[in-house]
Amino acid sequence: MAMNGKVLYEIIFLTIIGLAIVLCLLRMLKGPTAADRAVAVDTIATITTALLVLLGSIFERYVYLDVALVYAVLTFIGLVAIARFLEKGI
Repeated sequence: MAMNGKVLYEIIFLTIIGLAIVLCLLRMLKGPTAADRAVAVDTIATITTALLVLLGSIFERYVYLDVALVYAVLTFIGLVAIARFLEKGI
């Protein structure tokens, strides 16, 4: 069974994204400070946004691009709230 180049690239990209998420999860669990954990969660959200864009390209369903944009904006707002809480408290 021969794979064309596009399928091979998709498998490679999805593997790299999966490894990146696993590494960020490890940092989130082992992070010595709350700021390290917040950065790890933000990185996971950014990687998930990239994954949504990649899936939109693979499945040729461009609604995933809109979902990725909304997800990125909501993640940014959430991270700003977490950063303000860590800086000053409630």
